[in-house]
Amino acid sequence: MAGLRLGPLLRYADGSCATVWVETSGPCTAEVRCADGARGTSGTFRVAGHHYALVPVDGLTPGTATEYEVFLDGVSVWPPPDSRFPPSVIATPTDDDGMRVAFGSCRWAAPPAGGKDPVGPDALDTLSARVAADPGGARPDVLLLLGDQVYADEVSDATRQWISGRRDLERPPGDQVADYEEYTRLYYESWLDPEVRWLLSTVPSCMIFDDHDVVDDWNTSAAWLADMRATDWWQERLLSGLMSYWVYQQLGNLSPDELAADPLYAAVRETPDGTAALRAFAARADADPVSVRWSYRRDFGRTRLLMVDSRAARVLEEDRRTMLDPGEAAWLREQIMDGRGDTDGPATGSGSVAGEEDAGAGRGAYDHLLIGTSLPWLLPHLVHDVEAWNSAICGGERGARWARLGERIRRGADLEHWSAFPSSFEALGDLIAEAGTGPGAPATVSVLSGDVHHAYVAEPSWPGRAPDARVAQLTCSPVHNSVPLSIRLGFRFGWSAPARALGRRIARHGRCAPPTVSWRRTGGPWFGNQIMTLTLRGRSARLRLEQARANRDGAHVLRTITDRELAQPE
Repeated sequence: MAGLRLGPLLRYADGSCATVWVETSGPCTAEVRCADGARGTSGTFRVAGHHYALVPVDGLTPGTATEYEVFLDGVSVWPPPDSRFPPSVIATPTDDDGMRVAFGSCRWAAPPAGGKDPVGPDALDTLSARVAADPGGARPDVLLLLGDQVYADEVSDATRQWISGRRDLERPPGDQVADYEEYTRLYYESWLDPEVRWLLSTVPSCMIFDDHDVVDDWNTSAAWLADMRATDWWQERLLSGLMSYWVYQQLGNLSPDELAADPLYAAVRETPDGTAALRAFAARADADPVSVRWSYRRDFGRTRLLMVDSRAARVLEEDRRTMLDPGEAAWLREQIMDGRGDTDGPATGSGSVAGEEDAGAGRGAYDHLLIGTSLPWLLPHLVHDVEAWNSAICGGERGARWARLGERIRRGADLEHWSAFPSSFEALGDLIAEAGTGPGAPATVSVLSGDVHHAYVAEPSWPGRAPDARVAQLTCSPVHNSVPLSIRLGFRFGWSAPARALGRRIARHGRCAPPTVSWRRTGGPWFGNQIMTLTLRGRSARLRLEQARANRDGAHVLRTITDRELAQPE
C-alpha cells in the first residue's frame, strides 16, 4: 500500500479550483476530498523511481475556506492522526477580501543540531506557528518563494553523511548534490520540516529558482558556463536540477488548464516511467534555453503576478549579453501590457490565468503589478556601479587584460544582478515606467526580489517622467540563512553618499553611461531571517516586514520591523 512521502503542498488556487501536489511511496490514485464536497483525483506518475501526483480540485466556492483530506487508494494519509496542527484548508478569497502576498527567499533548511540553530529562527517556521495558533486569523493568501528553495551546493551535515554512503566525496562534485536522487533528499529535508510542511499544505505557493537551486553563480557568464561544461559532473548536476525543479516546483506554478495543455506533462503521465521524457526536456533546456519558458503569470483578482526567470533565460555572450533572451523579454512586455489597451489582444502566455474585464473607463485589467525576480533590479548605488563597470570591462572596454581581470572579479564577487546586464536593466526600467503611466496604470508596481541576504525598500524616479503608479523595489532575504558581518557592513556602506561618489568614479573608468533611472533607499537595510507581506485591497497597498526572533523564554515570534503604506485608498 502506497504511503505519503512528502506533501501535500497546496499550489495553485483560484475561486473555483486548486491543485495539490504529493509524493508517494508507490504507484496509486491520489484523491483530495474537501469538507464542502469539492474533490479531485489523479493517478501518480513516476520519475527516477519516485512517484508523484498533482491533484486538480474542482467545485470550490469563492469566498470560502474548506478543510481537506488526502487519500491514497482510498486510505486517508493526511492529516496524520497525531497531527498537532489545525486541519489544512483550501481558501478561495474574493476581491472584497483583499490580498495578502507574503514573500522571501534563501531558505537553508538544515535542521538545527542539538536544538540550537546556528543561523537563528526560521521565518517560515515562525510564520507557520503563528498561523496555526490562530487558524481563523489573518494569514497569507499566497506565499511567493523567490529562489534558493534548496541549496545544492551547501548541504547540511546530515545530508553530507547520507551522500557519503552513496559515493566517494573525494571525487567531484564532492559533498555537493550530484544527481536526481540527491536532489530529492534536499526537498525532503526542507519540506518535511513539520511547521513548513503544514504551512505549505494550507497556503498556496508560487516558486521560482535562483542559483543555489542548481549551483552558486549559475549562468554568471559565457566563460563560467564553458568552464562548468568542461567538467565531468556538470551535465548530470544541471539536468537533475532542472528535472527536480520541474517536478517539485514548476508543475505547481501552473493552472489546471495549462497542465492539461502541456505536452511534457502529458508525456510524463502517459508512460510507465517519465524519466526519459523529462530528461530529454531538461537536455533541450540546457542546449537551447529559448526553447523553454520557466516564467509564468498568475492573476489574483485585480492583482497580477509575473514570476520572471532571471537565471536560465540569460544571453551570456559578451557582445549581446542580456538578462532575458529576446523572446522572454517580449513575453514579459506582453503580460504587463495585456489589459492596458496597448496590445492587439490578450497575451496570457505561460502560467497565466484569464484576467477580468476592465473595470470602468480608463482603468486597466489590474490594480497592482507584482514582478517577481529572484535578483533585485535596484541595488545599492555602489554595487550597481561596480556591476555596470564590470560588465563594461568584461566586454572589452579597457582591453583584454582588464577583461580577464574583470571575469575573475565577476565570479569572485557575484556580480551578476540586473545591473550587470545594463541593457536589460534599462529595458526593465523603461517597461516599468510605461506600465505605471497613463489612464490604465495600476496603483502600484512592485519588483519583488531576494538573493542578497538583507531587506530594503528602494523607489525609482525618471527625470522628466513621473509614473502615475507608486513604484518600488521590495527585497526580502533570507528566510533562513546566515548574514555575515561583511555583508552587513558592505550593504550599509553601499547606500551611503561616499559609496555613491566612489561608484561614480568606478563607472567612469568603465566608460559606463549613467542610468536613465535614479533611485533612493526609503527603508532598510534590515538584516535577519525575515519575511515581507504586501496587503492589497482595492487600489491601496500596505507593506510589512517581520523578523523571526527568539523571546527570553526561547519561543520564536515574528516581530514587525516596518509597517507602511505604499498606496493609500482612493
